[in-house]
Parts: sequence; structure tokens; C-alpha cells
Amino acid sequence: MVVRPILPGFFPDPSICRVGDAYYLANSTFEYVPGVPIHRSHDLLTWELVGHALTDAAVVNAAPGRPGASQGIFAPTIRHRDGTFFIATTSIRDVGRGQLVVHATDPAGPWSAPAYVPQTPGIDPDLAWSDDGTCLLTWRGFTRPGIHQVPIDPCTGERLGESTVIWEGSGLADTEAPHLLRRGDWWYLVVAEGGTHLGHSVSVARARDPRGPFEAHPANPIFSHRSLDHEVQATGHADLVERVDGTWAMVYLGIRPAGAFPRFHANGRETFLAGVEWRDGWPAVIEDRFDVPAADTAFVDHFDADTLHGRWASPSVAPAQVATPHGALALSRAPEETDGRAVLATRIRDHEWHASAAFSGDACLGVRIDGSHWYGVETLGAVVQVRAVVGALTQTVATAPLQDGDALAIRAVREPVEFDNTRGPDELLLGVDRDGAFVELARLDGRYLSTEVAGGFTGRMLTVEALAEDVAVQWVQYSPRQ
Repeated sequence: MVVRPILPGFFPDPSICRVGDAYYLANSTFEYVPGVPIHRSHDLLTWELVGHALTDAAVVNAAPGRPGASQGIFAPTIRHRDGTFFIATTSIRDVGRGQLVVHATDPAGPWSAPAYVPQTPGIDPDLAWSDDGTCLLTWRGFTRPGIHQVPIDPCTGERLGESTVIWEGSGLADTEAPHLLRRGDWWYLVVAEGGTHLGHSVSVARARDPRGPFEAHPANPIFSHRSLDHEVQATGHADLVERVDGTWAMVYLGIRPAGAFPRFHANGRETFLAGVEWRDGWPAVIEDRFDVPAADTAFVDHFDADTLHGRWASPSVAPAQVATPHGALALSRAPEETDGRAVLATRIRDHEWHASAAFSGDACLGVRIDGSHWYGVETLGAVVQVRAVVGALTQTVATAPLQDGDALAIRAVREPVEFDNTRGPDELLLGVDRDGAFVELARLDGRYLSTEVAGGFTGRMLTVEALAEDVAVQWVQYSPRQ
């Protein structure tokens, strides 16, 4: 069976809840604004974006440019209680203010202003309600290893008691990403361990009371692809949900690396789905329970609506600060702005794909991991050029005359490794679409736009950017390679 993500592309750290017959999924977004996309599904297989929980760039609080890479919003938890949705998460530069909680009656928004919970330094906050209605905030602590917990008012952030460490993990590194779940008489604490890369794993403990004491599963971790020959690696950061029919499912993140040793993943950590069965009072993961269809990732955007589609985001600033849709997309750029900063971006969601864009004025169509790892094809007056930025190195690798009707274009292609240790995960072909055909100007190694090279927690984004003060985008189109 083909293993496919339910949310391909940069959608890490999934959290899920069910309300009636609808499921809601939240993901982390790091430096990108708006933060924390909310997707809805009625079958767990196909998902629609309904909104974002954090639209204020000041709340995301990521520094502009390269310093902001993988800052911003870390892993969220989404929960629903008494007609209200709650999301708990961390803005990493504001971690001294504590974990933040927002709430809404409609997941599409509007969401409340954040309530910060003081004296809760750490990441990966979770929300659960005990039998007496007390809201428990559970998170990975910084000041002392392990999983911490404190009772709170989720609407105000007020602490209602003292914090405690409820579990220190199974012995693997980096016990984090706690989710506290109730089934029958047991409370289950599901955590990630082993680090968020190739050692990533799911472990579980249980207790009769949500405050503990917790006993570990005798065979932890209950799920991991570490040291396995599997196309999906780094599996972990799981959350469980009871389905409408009473069975259970699990969402988790994974990566799909490619290329020569040590292999590289470019599109970020993606969201996958598995089944869960209960055996002797413990969850058991059934990886092949669901046959996930290929997601519909293609789009053409003519920017003829009054607002931007929710697929678009910008690093460290709200998209409205750099782009205004009105028949065409007007891109703004301050004269002193440096390249690769004021960009409008959308997730790249396939391994092989083709994207193109038509511009009026000097502009760039690019592929970005962060502000110092990106490739772009640019128009500069009567010239089109390809530029590569890798760390401190910037190089123009190709130039050609620009012809009337040219659309800037980028393709990603994969080739078999065939024992060639010089291959990255793919090759990026940058050029123009001209008279119905793609004209290649440069072919660049994709490994330099991978997490293994750039670092951080995000994935590739397709970007449009103004290189002058007055630029318009007629359209952008993206499709997987057939």
C-alpha cells in the first residue's frame, strides 16, 4: 500500500479533536503568518482549510529575515469543550511570558487574544479537563526535564495551583509533545521521545488520575520508524482521537527523505494517519488501517477576490503588509528592503511539481527554506536571471533576454540514485514558460534547500516577491508533475 500523508507538505506537529461528526486538525507554523492552520474533515482522509488561530504577527513574534528562521509558533494542541474550541501553543520568543491559549466558538475565527500562563517555560502545551471540570495545562518543561502540569483558567491564563512534574519519560531523549487523553477509567499520556529527527518515537503512560502517578507502557516506544527501511521516517509527535464509530485513530508527523546518503527531506514534516486498537488497556498502532488518497494540491490563483486565499503566508509579517489582491496581486517593497524578506509564500506539497507566475514589473518566483536558503528566477528590466542563495553565498547562475509573454517557471524533478552519492533529493529547474513550453535556464541541486542543510523545523515554500516598488502578479499556478 502506498503511504501518503493526509496533509502533504510543511504541516508538522499535528493535533486533532472531534466535534460531532467533524474532525479538526491544527499544525505548527513557526515564523509564518498567519499561524496555526485549522483543517476540517468528515472522514479523516480529505481535509479543507477553514482558518488560522493566530493572525497577528506580533503574537507570532518571529524576527525578520534569517534570524527568524524556525522562530515563532511551536506545536499547538486543539481541543473542544462546551461549545468552545481552545488552542494552546508556544511563541518561542515569548516563552518567558508562558504558554499561550486562544479560544473561539468557530474554528474559522475570530479567535480571542492570547491568554499567557505565567511561570510555564517550555514547549508543546496540552489542554485536558478533569472529572471536576478543572482545566489542566500539560507541557514539556525547560527548567526541569520531563512533563509538567498546572491547573489553569484557559480563558484568562490564571494559574489555579502549583505546577508539578507528572512524568519524566521512558528513558529516551527529549520527552515532549504531551497529549493527555481519557478512555474509560484510564488517562493516557502520549508523548514524543527520541528527538524530532530519525530517532523520533511515540511513547505512552497511563494513570487513573490525570495528575498521575503514571505507569509506562512495558514496551515503549509503541511506534517508531527508527532504523527501519521505510519511506517515511522521523515518525512521532502523535495525537489520538476517538472516531464517530467508537474506533480510534492517530495523527503523527513524518518526513519522506530522498537522494543519496544521508538523504534529505525538503518539504518539511508532514501529517500522517494510522489506526489504533486497544489491547490489554494500551493503545496499539495499526499503520495500514487507512488507504489515504492523493491530496488535491494543484491550484491557479488569479487574485481576483478581495482577500488572499488561506494558502498564502509570509515570514514574520502579515501577508497584507506585502501583498494586496485586487484583480491582480499588488506586491509592495520598501526601497531599503533586502531580497528574500518581504515575500508571499505557499507550501510546496509534492515531490515533483511545476509552478509558474506572470508578473508586471521586476519580480521573483522562488523556492524557499528560509531567508538564506532559496533559489529564484527573476525579471530585471529586459533580463531574466536565476539566483541561488545558500547561507552566506549568493550567485547569479544564468541570465537570458526576457521575451514578451514569458512567465517565470520552476520545476522539481527526481531521478533514481543509482549508487551516485552526488545526488540530492531532487533537482530544481528554473526558467520561463514560453509559447507553451518550458525553457530551462539553470538546474540546481535540491539538497541545498533541504532541512538537513538549512536546519530548522520548516519546509519548502513557493514564493513571489517584488524586486521594485510597484509590481503586480497576474496569476500563480502550481501542479504536481503527472
